Amino acid sequence: MASVPNPERRLSVSGHVARLEESRTRPGAWTLYVDGTPQSHVDLEDPEWLGFEYVRRIGHAIDLVRPAGEPITALHLGGGALTLPRYVIATRPGSRQQVVELESDLVELVREHLPLPRGAQLRVRHGDAREVLAKLPAGLHGAVDVAVVDIFSGSRTPAHVTSAEFYGLLAPLLAPGGIVAVNVADGAGLAFARSQAATLAHVFAHVAIAADTSMLKGRRFGNVVMYASDAELPFASMPRRLAADPAPAKLVEGDELVRFVAGAPVVTDATAVPSPPPSRSVFLTKG
Repeated sequence: MASVPNPERRLSVSGHVARLEESRTRPGAWTLYVDGTPQSHVDLEDPEWLGFEYVRRIGHAIDLVRPAGEPITALHLGGGALTLPRYVIATRPGSRQQVVELESDLVELVREHLPLPRGAQLRVRHGDAREVLAKLPAGLHGAVDVAVVDIFSGSRTPAHVTSAEFYGLLAPLLAPGGIVAVNVADGAGLAFARSQAATLAHVFAHVAIAADTSMLKGRRFGNVVMYASDAELPFASMPRRLAADPAPAKLVEGDELVRFVAGAPVVTDATAVPSPPPSRSVFLTKG
């Protein structure tokens, strides 16, 4: 458990301030803020408890990609407080995991104050996600069961990790039936999210998205989780899981996804832009 109240550190790459804040209502639970944006929630006593709704939606993909409890190989682009790596350690013992994180200072802050379980098979690679992807060992090619893309600089996703060329680097890493899960932040109109869905559909044979109905109608800023694979997604139980969540969501796929995309352009390196910035009022500190 963190040894000092709400430790923080200025990150050397971005200059943002990272702060860990303990929950006022859930002892042992911590939220990571970067540049004032809540980025991760960790419960050291119960790593299977996922506090953020979008993280639970990614967690469902981790649950469904292989039979329950079976070890997997996971790749996490964007480390944060290592919430999902902890979840994989708890739910799929013996899994191999790789985390790619640009901010070494952030990893040091998290590991110092929110340590991982002993014996975790997890390697952290430091650097830009796209640059590291191109240098991953050959043994990972065709071996990754789940690749999580949750990359933010402060509150925005950098442009160079949103293009077809970027996702094309992920495709050969996937094992048969492997899934890419992407956290996409967007606001009214969902132009960015629609283009991300179009881009994933350009690279992968099967794509689905999950979001609550107000997000799907483009009424507010929030998160849309996108799933992609070259195999049919093993999501027979996903609609039920999403509907039963404390923050219910809907799975959009097939013809409904085609209507959601509605002719949105495929993002390329030449056209890529960062995700839109949220209003500061979007983020409220919770216990």
